[in-house]
Amino acid sequence: MWTPGPEILTVAEMNEVDRLVVSSGVTTLTLMENAGRKVANEIAKRWPACKTMVLCGPGNNGGDGFVVARHLQARGYKVEVVTVGDHSTLKPDAAAMAKEWTGPMRRFDPAKPVHSELVVDAVFGAGLSRGLEPELSQLFEDIEMADVPTVAIDVPSGICGDRGAFIDGGQPWTAALTVTFFRRKPAHVLYPSRKHCGEIVCVDIGIPDGILNALSDIATHRRTVSFENVEPPLPKLRDPAAHKYNRGHCVVVSGPASATGAARLAAHSALRVGAGLVTVAGEAAAIPVLSSSLTAIMVRETSMPAALHTLLEDKRYNAVVIGPGNGVGQATRDRVAVALSSLASTVLDADALTSFAETPDALVKLLTPRCVLTPHEGEFERIFPNLLKQSPNKIEAARIAAQRAGAVVLLKGADTVIANPDGTTVVNTNAPPDLATAGSGDVLAGIIGGLLAQGMTPFDAARTGAYLHGLCGRIAGPGLIAEDLADHLPRAVEMAQKPGVSGL
Repeated sequence: MWTPGPEILTVAEMNEVDRLVVSSGVTTLTLMENAGRKVANEIAKRWPACKTMVLCGPGNNGGDGFVVARHLQARGYKVEVVTVGDHSTLKPDAAAMAKEWTGPMRRFDPAKPVHSELVVDAVFGAGLSRGLEPELSQLFEDIEMADVPTVAIDVPSGICGDRGAFIDGGQPWTAALTVTFFRRKPAHVLYPSRKHCGEIVCVDIGIPDGILNALSDIATHRRTVSFENVEPPLPKLRDPAAHKYNRGHCVVVSGPASATGAARLAAHSALRVGAGLVTVAGEAAAIPVLSSSLTAIMVRETSMPAALHTLLEDKRYNAVVIGPGNGVGQATRDRVAVALSSLASTVLDADALTSFAETPDALVKLLTPRCVLTPHEGEFERIFPNLLKQSPNKIEAARIAAQRAGAVVLLKGADTVIANPDGTTVVNTNAPPDLATAGSGDVLAGIIGGLLAQGMTPFDAARTGAYLHGLCGRIAGPGLIAEDLADHLPRAVEMAQKPGVSGL
């Protein structure tokens, strides 16, 4: 059974794939016929024969729509085609498919109400560069308000396939099903467009997977293509004769006595994900709180940055998590500088980032390739001002940030993006909305720290950490709180070891 690969292709990359396929001898008409037939198949799996309206635009997306209409009619659906835009200058392939349609057809009339039980959106595809006309936008809104399910071909009309959003602030609407071809595009994995695609199915239309190897300048291209975060690497299987020191020692820097919870969440997660030892380092006033609430996790007093420096001089402490609950200010900046001057791999989260909001260049100068930065969008803006606004999408923003920083950047959200300085990016798609809860990010930071302690590279630790974090959220389910997550890590790791598992 064919399954799509993890590559996320931009509109331009997908156009290049189409060009390469055609140059290999496959006709564009064959691809269009396959696409329309596969969309019809997906519809038939979900809806019985019913009154169906197929909206066909003036481009190749509309050509796909004519094929869908023909195949649905052959299956007993009562199909009407409604043409949108100027069909007097259809592209050759679309024109050829339009000629094969012999059923009912009319031009789009904004005044005519929708009386269908199912709608197929074949108006505009992922390459759209302008917003929908008001009349068409109103049509989709009316269809949605009437609770008529819509099946979108490639992406719901009005969404740019690369930006992951409706163009020019157009009125959002949501499809019941989106069927795309060969590989997903940014709009299928990034929010807000992802939620407006409804169920997303990627189908095979006869493009060989090996065609990706033929993309020009393959060495450079492979470093810039994005991937969906499926089946990330896991720590190496443990030697039966190994001891705890073989599995690394993670240090989590705590905040003051009144704010130790974040560090404790991170430390518990680092231990649960497999670090051999975990120590929480905190100021003197925090030690009683930490000591009374931690058991397998050790505690060290490091009131002054010099004490943290002395601790990290011991090379057995090979990973550091700093930021959760640490407080914003000079003290945190000093501790970050100490951590980054050591040989330990370092996770910078929360306050470790915000403390440099006024001087982000100072932080960038301290960073090393051993670092993982884990900002949410607000923290990202503080360290990389205006980059999100200036970038085509979240993937590109994270990629540029990682290259500037010379370190791995994990840009958190429902569509977490992990970027390596070499340009490789992955998008994590398995995180449930239940993870949007206080302390969830502290758990993620701890998971990554625990994986770094076990010898994983910063990029692998970040992408695997995000994946396991998502699995923990799915296992815990609705009502979860951050304290629940770490205890689900053993099962999450076990699940991740099974090929093809991306959720429950």
